[in-house]
Amino acid sequence: MSDTAIDTDFDQPASQVSADEAMRIQQVRPIPRISVQAFCETQAVASTIERMSEDRRMSKAQTRVYMGGLAAAVEFYQSAPTPNLIFLEVTCGPDELMSRLNDLAEVCDPSTRVVVVGHHNDVALYRDLIRSGISEYMVAPVAIAELMNVISTLFVDPDADPLGRSVAFIGAKGGTGSSTLAHNVSWTISTLFNSEVVVADMDLPFGTANINFDQDPAQGIAEAVMSPERLDEVYLDRLLANCAEHLALLAAPFVVLDVPHVWNGWTKTTLTHADEVVIVAAPELASLRNTKNLIDTLRTLRPNDTPPRLVLNQVGMPKRPEISPGDFADPLELQPAAVIPFDAQLFGSAANSGRMLAETDAGNPIVSTLSELAHVVTGRGHIAPKGKSGLKAILARLKKK
Repeated sequence: MSDTAIDTDFDQPASQVSADEAMRIQQVRPIPRISVQAFCETQAVASTIERMSEDRRMSKAQTRVYMGGLAAAVEFYQSAPTPNLIFLEVTCGPDELMSRLNDLAEVCDPSTRVVVVGHHNDVALYRDLIRSGISEYMVAPVAIAELMNVISTLFVDPDADPLGRSVAFIGAKGGTGSSTLAHNVSWTISTLFNSEVVVADMDLPFGTANINFDQDPAQGIAEAVMSPERLDEVYLDRLLANCAEHLALLAAPFVVLDVPHVWNGWTKTTLTHADEVVIVAAPELASLRNTKNLIDTLRTLRPNDTPPRLVLNQVGMPKRPEISPGDFADPLELQPAAVIPFDAQLFGSAANSGRMLAETDAGNPIVSTLSELAHVVTGRGHIAPKGKSGLKAILARLKKK
């Protein structure tokens, strides 16, 4: 990605879900490789299922949506095998529904799960459907989070090991300090929560993770990229260089992806599928433009996710004209997750000694800010609402330095 505008390749933005629903969707575990077919009677339900099928957590599932409801499903499966899961929207009354379901049962494989989406909020109907073998009954209108939770309940093993969480850091432009913050936040997560963390420095030619962690691994992520056929747990373990008790450089509950400042197919894919995206920007115009382009693109690529986290770094650099945090955030409609002041002494000392900021000066307020950011990106905290007075207070403190 250069400092020019991003070519998103999208003409129309996808519909955004509400912030509350996005938070609920984020709690859903990825859906396994199953086949899903839906037969709908209304465009509203069909559109919701279509939008669900485009979610990154549904990438392994094969989903098809048809119109026509129960009658279309019965006709379709007379000459086609039934999938793992059928969503069936019905608008008829309870009595007619129960009799017509017998027609579906005659052409439906016994192992196929059926979820009925109806328009009658009837407890007796729900009980009758469950007794007859229907997996779930939902009342329209349905939300994406509700649909995905039903699929997860039916097909995800509740006793399976918990999945990790990936956090991708990317700079709005070169030199914003994205890599430094990615490495320090990963170290903070590993020490603060005693969680296993893997850092993947994805800048193959110019990455700085080995310098910042004072490591000299014999192998790295390039070996994994160049030899995908060899990737297994044993080979990956050989590639990892331990940086601290719970921190490895290159599975683990948390993976911090240090994404370089480029824009191509693999960076777009990485940002699309990460659980959290953190954009690190400097308080100047080129960063604002690129941040706006990134946020708009990611809102299209990730319509069911919360917006990216914004970190303003290097705020208050002497003699540099800057955009205030408030003016920077207003056009983005996104409150910064962290505002980090410029501190050449702290960052320079840590970089030159191959140590983390907390190891260099544990009492520095910036270390506390990174701790708060670690809570946010791991889902253990949230961004407290701040008015303009809070941003002005930050600027006032910076001007005193």
